[in-house]
Formats: sequence, structure tokens, C-alpha cells
Amino acid sequence: MADKEQDSTIILDTDVSQEMEKSFLEYAYSVIYSRALPDARDGMKPVQRRIVYQMSQMGLRPDRGHVKSQRVVGDVMGKLHPHGDSAIYDALVRLAQDFSMRVPLVDGHGNFGSLDDGPAAPRYTEARMAAPALDLVADLDEDVVDFVPNYDNQFMQPAVLPAAFPNLLVNGASGIAVGMATNIAPHNLGEVCRAACYLLENPEASLEELMMYLPGPDLPTGGTIVGLEGIKEAYETGRGAFRTRAKAQIERISARKMGIVVTELPYLVGPERVIEKIKDVVNSGKVKGISAVTNLTDRHHGLRLVIEIKHGFNPDAVLASLYKHTPLEDSFSINAVALVDGQPRTMGVKEMLRVYLDHRLEVILRRTNFRLHKRLDRLHLVEGLLIAVLDIDDVIAVIRSSEDTATARVRLMDIFELSELQAEHILSLQLRRLTKLAQLELEAERDQLKDEIAQLQKLLDSQALRNELLVSELMEVAKRLDTPRRTILLADDGLEQLADIPLEVADSPCQVVLTPSGTLLRVEGEEPIPTDGERKTFDTLLSVLPTTNRAQIAVLDETGVAHKLDVLTIPSIPRSADSMSLAGGTDARLLVKTLTERPLALVSLAEDAAPLAVATSTGTVKRIRPEHPTSKETWEVITGLSKGETLKGAGYAPDDAELVFIADDAQLLRFSANLVRPQGINAGGMSGISLKSGASVVCFGVVPADKLETATILTATSGEGGLLGEDVPVVKVSPLSIYPPKGRSTQGVRAMRFLTGQNELSAAWLCPESPKAINQMGAAVALPDLSEKRDGSGTAIAEAIFHAG
Repeated sequence: MADKEQDSTIILDTDVSQEMEKSFLEYAYSVIYSRALPDARDGMKPVQRRIVYQMSQMGLRPDRGHVKSQRVVGDVMGKLHPHGDSAIYDALVRLAQDFSMRVPLVDGHGNFGSLDDGPAAPRYTEARMAAPALDLVADLDEDVVDFVPNYDNQFMQPAVLPAAFPNLLVNGASGIAVGMATNIAPHNLGEVCRAACYLLENPEASLEELMMYLPGPDLPTGGTIVGLEGIKEAYETGRGAFRTRAKAQIERISARKMGIVVTELPYLVGPERVIEKIKDVVNSGKVKGISAVTNLTDRHHGLRLVIEIKHGFNPDAVLASLYKHTPLEDSFSINAVALVDGQPRTMGVKEMLRVYLDHRLEVILRRTNFRLHKRLDRLHLVEGLLIAVLDIDDVIAVIRSSEDTATARVRLMDIFELSELQAEHILSLQLRRLTKLAQLELEAERDQLKDEIAQLQKLLDSQALRNELLVSELMEVAKRLDTPRRTILLADDGLEQLADIPLEVADSPCQVVLTPSGTLLRVEGEEPIPTDGERKTFDTLLSVLPTTNRAQIAVLDETGVAHKLDVLTIPSIPRSADSMSLAGGTDARLLVKTLTERPLALVSLAEDAAPLAVATSTGTVKRIRPEHPTSKETWEVITGLSKGETLKGAGYAPDDAELVFIADDAQLLRFSANLVRPQGINAGGMSGISLKSGASVVCFGVVPADKLETATILTATSGEGGLLGEDVPVVKVSPLSIYPPKGRSTQGVRAMRFLTGQNELSAAWLCPESPKAINQMGAAVALPDLSEKRDGSGTAIAEAIFHAG
């Protein structure tokens, strides 16, 4: 028995190289045609097409509920795609990801992954068709495309979808086959549809003309495309590359910190990958000036990466360095390969649109034919029914006198000249349909069918009408599904301009300004800030300190405590040639965490600075030697202050300057600064003005030697109501020169005569030049004319003064 089996064995000799070549070619063709490459007509790979089609067959429309993704995967695998559930689920997930697809085709519910993490298992997620997917499968039941058997010949599936919009360009494609690959960028649906319409109406249109409607890709994640030459090359040849860049802007992320805020990333680049790369380049020293990277992304506000910049570094230069060394700038290579008539072909954008338009015109032609034959068939039946209605009695008599249905059918055909379909349809009707009312309905239906048949016939006979219909359908889809462009297109990357910016901020001259409202800001340059009315806002300044960008200064508060501060942490404003606007600063309390009291003045920490003069509300004065502690964040400039005693002013006082006190009883004292010897920070000062019982200092200032002739005194009182009370303010403006100098620790002279109901000054200011006053809102307040009377009374003004200078 074994010998007989051995004799029946047939052995064929086959060359191994030929067999391997044949098997490899068959495998390669299968991968190219059946798995990896999209069809140029509907832009879908077989697995994607089967998912969308099967979901439509399952009734998973956008107005229905979601079902488990596992159910969709099971139906697709069991009926159409026997290549494993993981491949089907991966494709389903991509169709639902709004960061992968410009127009998602699946409405996912649950965790469908992110750019840095994969999706949940299919048993945990749910899915249904998204609204745009309905346009891809529309009219499938009208013989618009060919259907082919599935893998086991039990079911039929469409060879291609009707695709009411150019999905290949709209959602792009990526895939790796055997010996070839494809990579097509997503585009804006409205732009693609308009470009397709223009090409249909202008078949000889040039690429430049098409790019007026389709200027470039529109990526799902937004960002910026820099350099358009690669796009033009890809549109022309099917191959090209362009650079995508994150959308980033420089913001003040805290009172003392500048940062780069990234809100959009290049296509398919995840935030965790960016953060990891930034840490690598910072640790390796390739990028400098970054102190921290924080991911503040959430579902409500979207992507937000905050990159903190160290003090002393230019944020623009750091951003340019990040573009160079991290995925904040990435490259995208276009390799537009798709199947055309079953063969892979590399195509430019014009050819891709042409293939789609030809497909869509064929869909319209087949749909029109289908509808025409449907209406012709219906018209044929309606005409038979009308014959039966007109001779209803004879029809009934023929049917009743016939022995069986077949005989009745034949007799109806012979007597009334009906076709077999018409006779069969009459026999299947209920008698109640054959009434006079039904006759009117049938006649109306006949007329409507004839009109529709005429229109359909015109459409079949006219290529122009079919083109016009295609244009209207494309524009209707664009109107429903179009969204604003997300990606910005730039011809120039702009990095050449940033290349000239130094990475670190130069230690150039600047001026720090403290406004009466407690705002700090930095003005570039060493030119004096104008005081002659050229400033647009904040016409009064509390303190101005010339310094440099990389220096340290201190903010002195009214309790006598100095708080150290880096100049670079203060917001900078540009200097205008025509006028100066000092708006846009930051509250000093936000910049200096230890500052809780009202800021009074700015203090230089330079060793060559002039002695700083300060005075208290009790009349004590002190000139401080420029010996400031470098290791402390805060220190007291004057010791021994009693409870409730505060500083009333501060200023730099060289020996040739003068110190001016004004008490609330209107006594004014001026004397030379050299009468107060400089002291260290631990000293308690000395007597400056001798105050009468119950009096206190309301104003203290320093007048430089070159301002003694222009300095002005402004005193104000409003009776018992106070300056900001309901009483009308009374103000006196007088030159300092009318008040004679006196010795230190004397009472000085009277600066204003009180009227009835006035018993003390509510405020006073020492102005280096012609005074300017503002109200609580920062608006200018009109002041009375200059008074040469030393002991004169004031003049009533319209509104209260907040500050003068």
C-alpha cells in the first residue's frame, strides 16, 4: 500500500529564483493594490473604504447613537477585511483623530489617543460616522460605482466610493508599500473644491492659476508653513518638501518672567516629544536661556506649552534657536503616489484633481442613467395603470372571468395591449387604488415623470450640464463642510532677521520709571524722559532712575525698607521719537514679592551713586552713603522709626543740592544738602525740620543745583474734608525761589495762608519745573497761575489732584 502511494506522488522541479521572483511580485502587488496605497478617486485605502462602507451598512449615521468600536472592527473583519483586527482598529482610530485628519470621517467617543500616546482598546471606545463620511458614500444605491465580491465571495463591496469631495487632497494619505511609499499633506476642503471647480471650467489652467485657489496645505494642527517653493515643486511633480513651524508668541508669563508660549505644533509632532527634545538640547548646551518648560495643555484651552526664558536673554533669539534644534520646526516631504486604474502613479496636484473630476463625472453619468431608467420603468407602470383606470369595469370583468392569474395576465395583455409588467402590476393592485381620485394622482405623477425624464435626458446628452452640476455639488459640499484655514503660509521664514539679534541682552543704558500709581517700567536709552509735555500718558513721574539693563536696583517703600530687583525683570517699552507713552508697565508689588507697602522711590545700588536723602513724617532726615548690602533681598535705609512714622520722600542729594521740607501747617524749609553728613545704613538720621506741636511732614524732596531757579512748590488744601473729600480743592502754585533758605532743624517760613475753614495742608508737591497735575484716572488737571506771593492764599480748582510733578 505504501508503495502505491509513493508511486502516485508527483514531484515538480522549480527554479528557486523564479519562484521567489514570482511570489515576491505577487506579494508586492497585493500590498500595493490591496493595503498600502490609496485610490486617487476617493483617496482611501481599502481598509478605510471598507470601514466607512460597513459603518454605513450598519446604520451608524451621525444622528444615531455610538456603538462599541469592537463591533465595527468585528463586522469589517468578518465581512470585508480579513487582515486582523489591529490593522482595522488602527485605521478606524486615524479616521477619528482631528489632529491626523483635516476632515475626520469617524465620530469617536472615548480615548482615541493623542500625538504622544495611543488609543484605548476597542472595547472601551465607541464610534459612528461623522457627517462628512455621508458625502463619501452618498448615492451608493444608485449604481454609481462598481461592486466587487469580498474575500470569500459571500458579500459585495464597492470598488471605490462616490466621494462627493476630493478626499485624497483634503485628508492626505500616508503609507508604505513594497518598493514605494506615499505621503500627501492634508488641505483645506473649501480651497480644494474651488480649485477643482476652476480646473473643470478651465481644463488648460496653469499651476499658478490653480495655486490662486489652492495656495498650499492646511494642516489639522495649524502651525506655519515657511518657504513655498517646495510646495510649488510638489504640486508640479508630485514630489517636494516644505518646512512646518510651531505657532509661538512671546508673552510675559508672570510679573518677572518672559516666556515663549506655543499654541500650535507642526503636523504629527506631539508636545511630549517637543519637551523631551528641548530638555536634551538645553542639557547639551545647544540652546541657552531656558529655565523651564511647562505643558499646560488641556481639553478646554487646547495646546499650550510655556517655555520660560532666563533673565538676560532675548526671547526672539531663543525662539530662533529652538526652531533650529528642536521639532518646533519640522520638515514634511510630499510623495504623491496613488492608484490610478489599479496602477501606482506619482501625480501633481493638477493630475490628482483631474482624476477626481473624471471619477465624479462618471458618478454623475451613472447616477443619471440609473435615475432615468427608474423613472422610465415607473412611467411604464403608471401608463398601464391609467389604461386600467379608464376601463376599470372591463378590467374587473376580464379578471373575474379568468380561471387563474396566468390566464388573467395573458387576457389583459391581449385586450388592452399591455406589457407583461403592466399586466402583472395591475393584478397585484388593490381595487381601492383604481378610483377616480387615483386617476388624478396617476396623471399628475405621469406628467412629473415625463418632466424629470426630459431633464435627465438633457443631462445625459450635455457634457456642459454635467460639468455645471458637478460644480454646484462641489460648492454645496464646500459650503456645508468648509472651515477656516488653520495653517499660515509664509514665503520667507524670517530667521535671517532674528540672526542679527544677540542671544543675551546687552548691558545697555536704560531708565527705570516708577509712576504715582505704583507701576514700574523700563525705557531703553539714556536720553532723559521728556518733561515738557511730550508724554502721552502719566504726565507725572514719582521716580526715574538711570541705570543699565543687567543691573540691580532697589525699590524703597514708605516704611523705609529697600527691596532688591533685577532691572531685566521690569517690562520694557520702546522709546518713540515723537512722543512718549508710559502705559503698559507692571505693578511693583507683582514684580517684587517682598513689597507690600506703597513704593516711594527707586534706589541705585551703584557704588559711585550720590548719597540718597530720605526724610520721615516726623521731620528726621538722613543722607545715606552708597554702601548697600549685596547679600540681602531687603534692608532698612533708616533705623529707629517710631510706630506710624513713614518716609515722605527720597532723592539723590549731592552736596550742592538743596533739601526741601513742607509740613501740614504750611511751613516750608529749604537748606543745603551739605548740612546733613552722609551716614551708613544702620544710622538713624538727624533732625531736618523743627515741627510745631501736632504738625507732620507732608512733602520732602531734593532739588538739584541746576533746578533751583525752575523748581516749583504746589500746596493744596480743601478744609476738613481733605483733598479727596467733597470740598472744593484750593491750590497754590509758587516758585521755590521766593522762599529763603534757612538752617537745618529750623521751622522755615510759611508757604500758604489759610482761609476760613482751612487749617492744614492736605498735600504738597515739589516739582523740578513747571508743575503738571493728574487726577485719580490719570487725566490732566488744570492748575492756577504761578503766584509770587510767599504768604498768599490758594485758588479753587475744578477737581482733586492725585499727584503732581
